[in-house]
Amino acid sequence: CIDYCQGEQDALRDHNIRVRVIGRRDGMPEDVVHALDTLERTTASCTGLTLCLAINYGARDEIVDAVRAIAKRVQAGELGPEMIDQDLISGSLYTHGLPDPDLLIRTGGDLRVSNYLLWQISYSEIYVTPTYWPEFDEMCWLTAIRAYAARERRYGGLCDDQSSGHD
Repeated sequence: CIDYCQGEQDALRDHNIRVRVIGRRDGMPEDVVHALDTLERTTASCTGLTLCLAINYGARDEIVDAVRAIAKRVQAGELGPEMIDQDLISGSLYTHGLPDPDLLIRTGGDLRVSNYLLWQISYSEIYVTPTYWPEFDEMCWLTAIRAYAARERRYGGLCDDQSSGHD
């Protein structure tokens, strides 16, 4: 991790790629935390792609941490319980300021999300491939993108031509 952060820092900045690290940093070695902080800081002004690294990450932990942060604000009198809404929760997650993913690619054929971005993928399209990550190449990527592009995004709604099931 440290070698990656130090070795790729200039290339990421040169390609205008911003790095965000999500996950709990407590329990990580201090030199790793320093390397991650430095990488985030040196790419913070980049405006191209955002590379989000999930390190020591679990979605349930993320939600617990967000709820605890909100509870502290309620306890401090900064906001009332009635002010808690989806936007406040989203803004309290590790991924605050990042858009929710449009597509989740699940490699290895597993039909589960594995405690990954549980809040954020509520309207994401999911593409499952039997190909394992190390073998997931450009052709696999293009196949996933074509499958995604062919889908009708409804964001939880019904198609216009579907009936509601009521007479």
